[in-house]
Amino acid sequence: MNKTASLKATITVRLIIPVILFLTIETVLSYFVTLHYVDEAYDRWLLDSARSLLQEIKVKGGQVYAKLPTSAMEIFKWDDVDKTYFKIIAENSGVLAGDQFVPEPIKAIDWNRPYFFNAMIHEEPIRVVSMRASGDNLPEKVFIHVAETLNKRRDMMLDILLADLVPQLLLTLLISIYLFKGVNRGLAPLHKLTNEIAQRSPRDLSPVPETHVFAEVRTLTDTINHLLGKLATAITAQQRFIANAAHQLRTPLAGLKLQAERAQREKDIDAMRPALAQIQNSADRVSHMITQLLVLARSGPIEGSHQLEPVDLRVLARDTCIEWVPKALQKKIELSFDDPGTSITVKGDKVLLGELLANLLDNAITYGRPHGNISVHVSRRPIPCLSVADDGAGIPAAEHDKIFERFYRIPGSPGKGCGLGLAIVREIADLHQAQLSLGSSESGGTLIDLKFPNRSG
Repeated sequence: MNKTASLKATITVRLIIPVILFLTIETVLSYFVTLHYVDEAYDRWLLDSARSLLQEIKVKGGQVYAKLPTSAMEIFKWDDVDKTYFKIIAENSGVLAGDQFVPEPIKAIDWNRPYFFNAMIHEEPIRVVSMRASGDNLPEKVFIHVAETLNKRRDMMLDILLADLVPQLLLTLLISIYLFKGVNRGLAPLHKLTNEIAQRSPRDLSPVPETHVFAEVRTLTDTINHLLGKLATAITAQQRFIANAAHQLRTPLAGLKLQAERAQREKDIDAMRPALAQIQNSADRVSHMITQLLVLARSGPIEGSHQLEPVDLRVLARDTCIEWVPKALQKKIELSFDDPGTSITVKGDKVLLGELLANLLDNAITYGRPHGNISVHVSRRPIPCLSVADDGAGIPAAEHDKIFERFYRIPGSPGKGCGLGLAIVREIADLHQAQLSLGSSESGGTLIDLKFPNRSG
């Protein structure tokens, strides 16, 4: 099981890590800058020591020599921190004075200026300066090499780095404390929001208060409030649906019960037939209503519950019309399909779109005039459109806003419908974000258009 990451820890770490990184980079840069200037300062002193040996180089009888008194040697090498070594060497005469083991440059250099390099003496790091003794009276080339251990340099570097690093560490510590407290203060509204939502009743879908909330947190509360609003709408619609369904089912079920009791009182089978016929009619009505209710429930506005896929509207309309031709012929109605001849693809749920067209055809056949005509047309004009037109009596303009409501039937309507057909059509159209419009056909009947958005096909 993966451990849930802490937002506070994540924010704190992401803020502290750059501070530590910058401190590390600054420390490394400070080290090299300090090393440069410390070496530069002590190299000058080392060079001064080498130049002080120039006066000890003498020429006698055409021979060069160097002799340092004991007192001068003690003064030259005196140092309570570092050890100092030197060597004066002539090109032909060899070592004139000093320590034989003092290293010399291992590569060719320009002797016109002093040369500094690092080396080792007795496994101890040293800094060496090498220079050529100047003078026209010298019979041969003479070189001076002075070496010194690095203790003073290290001590000075450590002092400078500590003087620079300690304040930065204290500053980093103060910044860390401030950031930690700042993150706690910044996350306080989230903790308060969590507590408010945790203490709520499951029935309480009122908006979350947004007082004393930061702009970034308000985005979260707005999203939660939007979700609560949609849940409240969905629950209200579900409750209304259940109440209406219970009300509509109560009547045919009561009729079933009444006719069953009537049939039980009769002893002759012929006397039972009217009651049995009423039972069959009630059962058909209940079956039809349950089917419609299931379709309506399936097309409910629950986002993300339907996978919309490419659907050929031409093939769907043609196949559905073929299925409904026998019922149309029973009422001596001519059902025609205007085939566009080319595929018209939309994004949708094939089953629900079939139910939508089936309900439109059912209404047109049920409420159309005998020996009438029903036409189904599919076009692109300029977006995909499905049209169903009949030549019946039409729908009064005053009823246009009501007929799409659940369980509503125009007073005096023929047939035994339950008022769910057009409600299902509207639900499925809304699910597909299609534009549903109601008008009059050229023959004065009803015309229903379903226009799909441009993104559909």
